[in-house]
Amino acid sequence: MKLNIEPNLDRPDDVYEMLIDAYRDLSDEQVQKMSARLILLLVNHIGDPEALAEALCIARADMTA
Repeated sequence: MKLNIEPNLDRPDDVYEMLIDAYRDLSDEQVQKMSARLILLLVNHIGDPEALAEALCIARADMTA
């Protein structure tokens, strides 16, 4: 499975708002824990190690520049 990096949401602003609301009023420690849990839940849902490897590579690419 190739990772889909094209826009794929019908209502991206609503999704962004959901993410913002989910993190509202959390401490930095809670944000880190929730982010880790959310990532693991989504990785499990995707269930494709190759897609995960590709996503990690793309996400990290700008971090080392």
